[in-house]
Amino acid sequence: MSKPIAGWITGRNLRAFLELLSHYADYAFAETDWDTIELGVRDTDDERPDGWYSYPLVGASATLEVSLAQSVGSEVMSVSVTGAETPELQLRTDTLLAAFATI
Repeated sequence: MSKPIAGWITGRNLRAFLELLSHYADYAFAETDWDTIELGVRDTDDERPDGWYSYPLVGASATLEVSLAQSVGSEVMSVSVTGAETPELQLRTDTLLAAFATI
């Protein structure tokens, strides 16, 4: 099992991040996914161990578990992704985190 790939992105980039990550896992990200995630992250706090929200992206080529939590008082969303087993998917996930961290 691969180690988690973690970082942060700006909150306004969350949907685009998840849509692209889903594409790389061959998962059809839908409006219902976004509605569920948007509600799930509402009361998260990245400073609390139990303050994270996890959502599975079960695609044809990968099953990813995305854990999300807000950095309270900022526009930052902390992100941790597990299940990126191939070097290509690990690189893509890490690149997405870097790209969507721009403020």
